[in-house]
Amino acid sequence: MAGVFEVEVDGVEHDHGLQHHDDNSQFDVSQLSPEEKWRVEHARMHAKHKGHEAMHAEMVLILIVTLVVAQLVLVQWKQRHPKSYNLVTLFQMWVVPLYFTTKLHWWRFLTIWFIFSVITAYISYRATRKPLACTTPRLVYKWFLLLYKISYATGIVGYTVVMFTLFGINLIFRIKPEDAMDFGVSLLFYGLYYGVLGRDFAEMCADFMASTVGYYSASGMPTKHLSDNICAVCGQPILVDVSEEGIIENTWERPHVMYGQLLDWLRYLVAWQPVIIGFVQGINYVLGLE
Repeated sequence: MAGVFEVEVDGVEHDHGLQHHDDNSQFDVSQLSPEEKWRVEHARMHAKHKGHEAMHAEMVLILIVTLVVAQLVLVQWKQRHPKSYNLVTLFQMWVVPLYFTTKLHWWRFLTIWFIFSVITAYISYRATRKPLACTTPRLVYKWFLLLYKISYATGIVGYTVVMFTLFGINLIFRIKPEDAMDFGVSLLFYGLYYGVLGRDFAEMCADFMASTVGYYSASGMPTKHLSDNICAVCGQPILVDVSEEGIIENTWERPHVMYGQLLDWLRYLVAWQPVIIGFVQGINYVLGLE
């Protein structure tokens, strides 16, 4: 049974429920349980930051100001130069998680990321060729529609697992809360992350294809006009509505607006939040704040 481990800071003893030692600096941390290791680190953190309240307040102020300024800059950039903003954001969405998952050795994510990158790179290559093959628009749309459906379903399942865990339903199946929560959060992240990437790559490919066939022009009026009853993907007449059963195949539906807004929020969180936090840490380092 564990005893008491005491850390003395400026004459004040902090009891963290670990085994007592006559010499606090001499004990084998590797023999402690994960909970006891966390308590030791917690005690050391308190000892290190004792009396730094003013410094911590200054760091919080720097963080808040940087977040506000960064948000204003990003909004102005998006409004004035949306194309460059979307391109840089897409690149960061693609590579920022790769850095952290490689560092943490999350091989499952890296495997899925690699498969997604190879297929999407091939689809994007096809979409940017001139002249554009007649089968490319259908191929592009089918791939990103499939990706949307998979990511949407994965996110829904992940959210359901998280809610079931919060209500304790996992205990019926004798599943530990931490295991169920980790599984649900992982599925939710996969669904949202690849939903964002798929949507951004789809928009990029659509712009390239529309510009190639003449339906879009960045500098002026498009050279072609598409009738409302013609499908832009296959070029065939639209015979039925989205809600009706198709004769040859179903008319493809559009993503939900609320889901798109959620993806926009995640894009900011994944692509720009690490950059902002890194910038804040750089400021703190220059000012000598810890």
